[in-house]
Amino acid sequence: MKKIYLDNAATTPIDKKVISSMKKYWRDDFANPSSIHSMGVKAKKTLDSSREKVSRFLNAHSREIYFTSSGTESNNLAILGVAKKAKEFFPRPHLITTEIEHSSILECFKELSDDGFDVDYLKVDEDGLVNAKDVRNLIKDETVLISIGYANSEIGVIQPVKDIIKEIRYKRKEFNRGKVGYPYLHIDASQATQYLNMNVEELGVDLVTLDAQKIYGPKGIGALFVRDGIKLDSIIFGGGQERGLRGGTENLPLIVGFTKALEIVNKNKDKKLERLLKLRDWFFNEIKKEIPEIVINGSIKKRLPNNINISMIGFDGEMLVLRLDEVGIICSSSSACASGAGESVIVKKISEKKEDNIENIQKRAKSTLRFSMSNDTKKRHLKKVLKYLLKIRDNYKG
Repeated sequence: MKKIYLDNAATTPIDKKVISSMKKYWRDDFANPSSIHSMGVKAKKTLDSSREKVSRFLNAHSREIYFTSSGTESNNLAILGVAKKAKEFFPRPHLITTEIEHSSILECFKELSDDGFDVDYLKVDEDGLVNAKDVRNLIKDETVLISIGYANSEIGVIQPVKDIIKEIRYKRKEFNRGKVGYPYLHIDASQATQYLNMNVEELGVDLVTLDAQKIYGPKGIGALFVRDGIKLDSIIFGGGQERGLRGGTENLPLIVGFTKALEIVNKNKDKKLERLLKLRDWFFNEIKKEIPEIVINGSIKKRLPNNINISMIGFDGEMLVLRLDEVGIICSSSSACASGAGESVIVKKISEKKEDNIENIQKRAKSTLRFSMSNDTKKRHLKKVLKYLLKIRDNYKG
């Protein structure tokens, strides 16, 4: 049975061109970029070239790019690095995030809160969206960082980053802190990289997380954009690699693969977006007709083109995932990095905005399915999903 893979928000299959680009760096050009011999110098040139390619993708400077082991590490470095450095300037720095972030952000904020930092969580509306005015209202004199997912990893909603940075700039002006003074804005763009505007000058953001495994690149490699002038401390110590910010020998094969994946992202981007949007909207229309008890989670308009997140009320989401797996359809009930009692915390949060009944809120959160499409997803694949969801409803309800 050929599998229909619809869990691309968790991880994507690696592109064959990416695999090809990495081959010689495993056995031939394998030297440590920090070594001073000829092979090390050659490796350093490859590292520098890769850094330059990432910077061009973001419209940044190469000196603003730091390679990490993952999107999770990039988020940790951005949040913990800024917070630790800010202790030099404020006795109790203040940080802001939203209540629906990825665990690699929320766990950092929990750790900082336990360590005595002042933390606030922005609420979202029933579509999962932040109101930029709420950001301004939460900013204090001691606020050093706002960290927000550019696009949510579960429900795919796209946050109003440009509106948020306008509010931050307003407060910077009020505090007389200049262009890149506190508070900084960090965005996790792991899910957004393939689909949204990644020009950091146009966005106006200060720190950006990237993750190769979300864009048909290898696992175990990420990057963090840190705008010139941003102050942050290291969280990994070693031999001074990545200009002293992130110790550990750079993983050259994965870095090369990452940059190749970024290069591929920009090819025929508009056509890929248009195709996925049509598929997504077709599926939403069909499933509402065929299974009216289905609830679509998150904004439809302000949403990634590859994201389909629904609640099939009356069914257990994890059971649905396993039933679909039996017929070759691979999907998820929440983020692969989420933890909870078989329910989506994010769907629970947005359900609370328009539902008072706790039982109904839990039913919606426990019956969540996430289908995240890829460049290879076809309408026939989604038709099969619809066909088996109908079968499951008829055979297993109650």
